Amino acid sequence: MTLLSSLGRASRSAPLASKLLLLGTLSGGSIVAYADANEEANKKEEHKKKKVVVLGTGWAGISFLKDLDITSYDVQVVSPQNYFAFTPLLPSVTCGTVEARSIVESVRNITKKKNGEIELWEADCFKIDHVNQKVHCRPVFKDDPEASQEFSLGYDYLIVAVGAQVNTFGTPGVLENCHFLKEVEDAQRIRRGVIDCFEKAILPGLTEEQRRRKLHFVIVGGGPTGVEFAAELHDFIIEDITKIYPSVKELVKITLIQSGDHILNTFDERISSFAEQKFTRDGIDVQTGMRVMSVTDKDITVKVKSSGELVSIPHGLILWSTGVGTRPVISDFMEQVGQGGRRAVATNEWLQVTGCENVYAVGDCASIAQRKILGDIANIFKAADADNSGTLTMEELEGVVDDIIVRYPQVELYLKSKHMRHINDLLADSEGNARKEVDIEAFKLALSEADSQMKTLPATAQVAAQQGAYLAKCFNRMEQCKELPEGPKRFRTGGHHQFRPFQYA
Repeated sequence: MTLLSSLGRASRSAPLASKLLLLGTLSGGSIVAYADANEEANKKEEHKKKKVVVLGTGWAGISFLKDLDITSYDVQVVSPQNYFAFTPLLPSVTCGTVEARSIVESVRNITKKKNGEIELWEADCFKIDHVNQKVHCRPVFKDDPEASQEFSLGYDYLIVAVGAQVNTFGTPGVLENCHFLKEVEDAQRIRRGVIDCFEKAILPGLTEEQRRRKLHFVIVGGGPTGVEFAAELHDFIIEDITKIYPSVKELVKITLIQSGDHILNTFDERISSFAEQKFTRDGIDVQTGMRVMSVTDKDITVKVKSSGELVSIPHGLILWSTGVGTRPVISDFMEQVGQGGRRAVATNEWLQVTGCENVYAVGDCASIAQRKILGDIANIFKAADADNSGTLTMEELEGVVDDIIVRYPQVELYLKSKHMRHINDLLADSEGNARKEVDIEAFKLALSEADSQMKTLPATAQVAAQQGAYLAKCFNRMEQCKELPEGPKRFRTGGHHQFRPFQYA
């Protein structure tokens, strides 16, 4: 009797399980093995790691990579640099106070400390295709045809942390004649440039006017970077350089040009005033209310805002530090997602790009669009009004106070500005007496000015680092928080947010 005829006889009376058992027995167990292999493959597919692509290795990108549990993800990194730089110390590198090697660390050294493998490619991302979930990249090795071929990467989650570029405001001559201070290479170029200015100034045959021009150092921009560099340069010249070039020490001049009325105008007024007074004592010329119109290799033309007069200032070296601008890849991406014309990518409070659930943006290339509480007043009131009476008792309000404070951080800032400890204090009557209950109009009136405390976070290393660390923690608890959300209440749709929103501390 053949194998097939035996199976045929058995199949007339035996159930399916018995048929498989008989066939597996007759064929040496190959069918059972095949079924086991299929089951194992299905399990692997279910537990397949999600692919996370990280663009950039600045403060935000590195903080994310350091804190991410990479055993749960397949992580790939694209960055034009294979190192991380401690950027707050760049002004110190320009003058030799700190050596460049002291503020950089290899990204590969950082990632190899992780319990898993992170792939890193030294390349620039020039296009983000969020529809097909791909990024298109170009290696930085332009002089090697074999190593400069473009490639693309697919992703399940994309972390955009490419930072920003220098903002020239389209001023003629800036790119060709100014130094910038964004990378380690910039700091090293400035250091060589300062020394070159002194070497040129002591050459025979130059007039005193020519020597003065070569030793006139101009800083454009009175923000933290410009002010820090001016102070470092002053100390470098006074403490070191003039001892090496004593013949020209009286010809040195440092000028800081600021378009606003004060330097460090985003800081507390007392800090700004102190810095200006310190610079005056040190002989650093602070020129406020001036806008740069053009730059050449010998002169910088500025317009005095108060009079409209154009003034030409000779220079030997210029540092341009007027804030940050948008990188082309970010501008293109914002056009794709309906955010054209913005300076930075708009994200929600969980750092997700608006309209792209699986794309996150952190650091200088992004800006959080904090939701206004005034737009949600009706939903908050309805969620808190447990008995649907049309009024809120203080007990009902207590049930949502913590969620309000977490979801709308501007409320807490508003309370502090009014020297109040609790949201109930806002609901007191005109004489300051506590109310037992409030209607929706009184509730709306009490919180009507809270949104005035909404502020855009500064483009600093501290903000970027905290955002990267926050996002990594969210990714580490992604599956856990799907089952047990830890965020505040969803006042409009019910339930809770998966995570607590990002808050800068």
